Amino acid sequence: MSGFVKIAIDDYYSDNNWTTIINKYWMLAERVSDPRVQGWFMFDTPIATFAMVVAYLAAVLILVPLYMENRKPFRLKRTLICYNAFQVLLSLYMFYEHLMSGWWGDYSLTCQPVDYSDSEKARRMLHLCWVYYFSKLSEFADTIFFVLRKKKSQITWLHLYHHSLTPFEAWLLVKFIAGGHGTFSNIVNNLVHVIMYAYYMMAAMGPQYQKYLWWKKHLTTLQLIQFFMVLFHSISALVYDCGYPKIIASGLILHSTIFIVLFTNFYMKAYKDGRVPPEIETCNNNNTYITNSPMKNNIQEDYAGHMLKQKVQ
Repeated sequence: MSGFVKIAIDDYYSDNNWTTIINKYWMLAERVSDPRVQGWFMFDTPIATFAMVVAYLAAVLILVPLYMENRKPFRLKRTLICYNAFQVLLSLYMFYEHLMSGWWGDYSLTCQPVDYSDSEKARRMLHLCWVYYFSKLSEFADTIFFVLRKKKSQITWLHLYHHSLTPFEAWLLVKFIAGGHGTFSNIVNNLVHVIMYAYYMMAAMGPQYQKYLWWKKHLTTLQLIQFFMVLFHSISALVYDCGYPKIIASGLILHSTIFIVLFTNFYMKAYKDGRVPPEIETCNNNNTYITNSPMKNNIQEDYAGHMLKQKVQ
């Protein structure tokens, strides 16, 4: 690492132009990238991913709002039901594949290196990470649904930040560390996503399903459990040395800590004394948002354009 820092300092004071410096660092990165993904669609460089994120931001901040400026908000009930059903099935598939690719008896919970071989399970995990990357791109639809339904208040900087960041995180996963210790957070998140997207699918079906959604409060508890599991699991990769990059484990620890703080704060505000405060917005590891707003004698719940009204007893 000290050698890398020295190179960076020398480049800072050198007369080389930025193009030369960027090419130099990209060549260094290519040396440590996974050779199995060379030539894969969108994985030779991060430019395509960057373009997708820029297009997403342009669409939700400029283009779609202009289109909706003089139009009434869309309801999108059937679309939202189908979208959440798709996310449930996709999360179930990824959860199963994580188990079959290593987490069902093969991977170590204390510390697990990345398998860069061409074995069947290593290839299966690599393909799974590739699917996971595209699942992050599919979640751009969350924000688009908000805009089409004119839920501008729900498109916060936090919402945009996470939806813009996760494709880059998933790209790095495929390009450099497809498998191993860090995928524990993915499999836990897949399971949580199955439960959460099922909840939002039912919520989108209409008020008649409200009686089946009594477990809403426990979603936040489930998310907190998820982050604590990832936190302690990532700490173990620092304690035990198995060859898994410690800088990645440290990043997972930081990521989990931030969300533990955010969700603890949300939980205390949302459920203390049984009160639901106005305009509370939270997000999980894979960008799921819940907003609650008191409206006269009703509580309107929105998720990605879903609307469910419940009378306050």
